[in-house]
Amino acid sequence: MVRFVIILLSSILAITFLRSVIGLIMKTFAELTGSSRVREQPRGPAVPASGELKKDPVCGTYVSTATAFQATDSGATVYFCSAECKQKFAVRKA
Repeated sequence: MVRFVIILLSSILAITFLRSVIGLIMKTFAELTGSSRVREQPRGPAVPASGELKKDPVCGTYVSTATAFQATDSGATVYFCSAECKQKFAVRKA
């Protein structure tokens, strides 16, 4: 029984070591050829981490004043989460 456990542990260690070595070889090969399976994801627009929040009058979502769509209504600035909400608001007012 002890012999079986020693063989099992040795096999696990050997497999782990071989996977690491093969992974390093593949990574080096990919860097040398300029091809990589891992691609950077495109980033969206930067969203401010802080700022004043205003409530969208159409859908009720709170929106940062720095990134919101804006319109003027009776001299006051109104903030919207999307162009669609801004259009809905304009249609209601007309």
